Amino acid sequence: MNLKIMHIGEYVKGGVATYLQEVVKYQNENREVLNLKVMLSDTNSDENFSMNKEDIEAYPYERNIKSIIKAMFYVNKNIKEHKPDIIHIHSTFAGFFVRVPLLFQKKRYKIVYCSHGWAFCMETSALKKKLYEIVERVLATRTDKIINISSSEHEEALKRGLSYEKCELIHNGISTDLHEGDIEYRIDPSKINLLFVGRFDRQKGLDILLKFFESYQNHNIKLHIIGESILNNEDVEIPSNVVSIGWINHEHIDSYYKLFDAIIIPSRWEGFGLVAIEAMKNKKAIIVSNRGALPELANTSNGYVFDLNNLDTLKELLDNLNKEELIVKGLNGFNEFEKKYTSKKMNTEIVKLYKNIL
Repeated sequence: MNLKIMHIGEYVKGGVATYLQEVVKYQNENREVLNLKVMLSDTNSDENFSMNKEDIEAYPYERNIKSIIKAMFYVNKNIKEHKPDIIHIHSTFAGFFVRVPLLFQKKRYKIVYCSHGWAFCMETSALKKKLYEIVERVLATRTDKIINISSSEHEEALKRGLSYEKCELIHNGISTDLHEGDIEYRIDPSKINLLFVGRFDRQKGLDILLKFFESYQNHNIKLHIIGESILNNEDVEIPSNVVSIGWINHEHIDSYYKLFDAIIIPSRWEGFGLVAIEAMKNKKAIIVSNRGALPELANTSNGYVFDLNNLDTLKELLDNLNKEELIVKGLNGFNEFEKKYTSKKMNTEIVKLYKNIL
């Protein structure tokens, strides 16, 4: 087959950027793909893709009504010009402004949509959740396949009335390649060193973790944080048993993972949890909240699950950690990663899905 594929995203950063980079790299090297194009917003997007730069188009955009309307026309014009066989849409906002115009067109393009985390699963008001649900059901009528990135996302989609025939479960996957480099960061090997990796925002739950460590008095446990610098945020106090590393070059991320005993993920909601499988790739045990897709990634053989509404469960869990058990769970997690969460497995399933709808 000579596939012409167009990927369209909105703010392509973080987990969405990682996902799309893996997909684009694979498809760009795939002989069955004749033409590949990526469209993304000119703000808050990572344009580092393994493909011809002239096939990446950044459209003018900010997240407001005026920009969304402009994006509808701009993207729709590009779709008509390029006439792709497959339009693969990434994230909720792109899913909205790409599919709304297509509701009113006679021309039927093959549409694949991935929300990368359903908006109706976020912590928000019941009214907003219902609105997101209705919008997704309406737009699904103009969608050929819906990719859910985790079992929990898949179950939620079906529960909210999205088509069983259209919904497909394809787990997120990442490359088996390791991004290592020389780093100067040192830890105290006599302690159990935990690592948090992520943004300092409500979803990721770092505020919950920091508040917990303010009163947690186990001197054998040390928490380290990689991500957005919290030192400049005057509203945040860093407890004495927590160290903020700040931003690091992603090219060195695996070198950091290897330093620590376990990775902790206290998210309030999570469509998948790429940090979890990055940890598993590096043979590290994972400690996760009982929210979203996280419990399905951390089974008893490779990690631990705590109740975000009852942090005594986290205290008990941490008090009973030992390095030997963490090493065993890390090795089990690596085996799980190789079986379920590689980019090769994910990409093979995505291309197979494309072929099935043509």
